[in-house]
Amino acid sequence: MKVLLDIKDSKASFVMELLDSLPFVKAQELTESKALLMKEMKEAVEEMKLIKAGKKEARNADDFLNEL
Repeated sequence: MKVLLDIKDSKASFVMELLDSLPFVKAQELTESKALLMKEMKEAVEEMKLIKAGKKEARNADDFLNEL
């Protein structure tokens, strides 16, 4: 199982040390940009699920591209 944690900077070293001491846990720090990318991708997947379930309407591709 993978878990993404948001930890205060003042407590991060303690939590990382604790996780590293557990032989069954592999901990890896993420940069802010990677964490943001993961969050945005998760939101995109959730939006696609809502669209497929008919709970949200998809946007026109031309409108999307013009927005960029």
